[in-house]
Amino acid sequence: MNFLTAFPDEETLLKNASRKVYDLNGHIHTPFSFSAFDSIPQIFAMAKEENIRAVGINDFIVTDGHKPFHDAAVGSNVFPLFNIEFMGLLKEEQANGIRVNDPNNPGRTYFSGKGLDFPSNPDASTAELLKSVKDESNKQTEQMVEKLNAFMKEIDAPFGFSYQEIKDKYAEDLVRERHIAKALREMVFATFESDQGRRDMLVKIFYGKPVESPLDDTNSLDNEIRGKLLKSGGKAFVPESDAAFWEISKVMDVIINMGGIPCYPVLLDDKNGNCTEFEGDFEKLRDTLKAKNIFSIELIPGRNDLHILKKFVQVFHEDGFVITLGTEHNTPELIPLKVDTRGHIDLDDDLKEISYLGACVIAAHQYLRAKGEEGYIDAKGNAKRDQIEDFRTLGAAVFNHYFSN
Repeated sequence: MNFLTAFPDEETLLKNASRKVYDLNGHIHTPFSFSAFDSIPQIFAMAKEENIRAVGINDFIVTDGHKPFHDAAVGSNVFPLFNIEFMGLLKEEQANGIRVNDPNNPGRTYFSGKGLDFPSNPDASTAELLKSVKDESNKQTEQMVEKLNAFMKEIDAPFGFSYQEIKDKYAEDLVRERHIAKALREMVFATFESDQGRRDMLVKIFYGKPVESPLDDTNSLDNEIRGKLLKSGGKAFVPESDAAFWEISKVMDVIINMGGIPCYPVLLDDKNGNCTEFEGDFEKLRDTLKAKNIFSIELIPGRNDLHILKKFVQVFHEDGFVITLGTEHNTPELIPLKVDTRGHIDLDDDLKEISYLGACVIAAHQYLRAKGEEGYIDAKGNAKRDQIEDFRTLGAAVFNHYFSN
């Protein structure tokens, strides 16, 4: 049962509606997709240690982790935000070679849903769609494992593994490329005790090319394995099925059916200060999203320059967008839950407040939905932009009540 169902009525809550800005993290992945975390309890142990008061689960295409996430959050007095992430497609941008928020694949669009209903209870049609996209994803990774094993035999590697072994050891019900890369790296390290033996084996795996990553940097090494073997041109590459990529309008319909708020994840600037063609003009991006009925965005500031981030966020905040910030934790590197910007430069007070206000809207939305009422998104999928201050106030009251108990 959702803890919010036991909360007082709205009038009672609003008596404690002062806005105290809490540190939070609106976007992390868990072991139910792929994650730096070994377990969900580890997430909340870190949250307590770092005084992170709210955390948003944001796994790819599954809500399997929502129940253990809910229970661990409540047990830790950390507020849970229930989200999901999809990989979709903007076909016009794809046809025109325009990169959206995937820097390597024109048209491919990561897209999130915020504040989903908990427990998740999609209608039969939506449930079937979710199952089909998960099955397509797992089918692709299973084919990758088969190709990888064939390549291991080709180079006389003294090991191999099955899809089921990887799933049992590293994943829950969704197997990702990163699981395969981690499994291969660990197999190399378990088979060869010396650094030279490990390096020699990796050189064979990399078609005779030198290993670029330090052997003690598991994040870089996994990314190198993934890039050289599992991406386009690699020996174990398997192209994704078109069935795994929905049009963004379809993704939005699924999110709304699940009780969520459609949200565009912004990539923003790379280390050279460059943005994708879709995101380079901030005002144009804002207007494009508004035309698509999208009024919520999220960012992972650890990959962005503080000054570019502030300029970008201000454009959207002034127009009343719901904005949240997170860390993702979708690589093997276990970084802190605290959200900061590139180079570990802290968020300033304005950015912390904007992220908190965005989380307030999501918290209010979750509260109202748990009470059987309409949230920030109406029955037609429209955001109640004229009521955003009311939702911020209600969400602040929801947080205050939660943390006072």
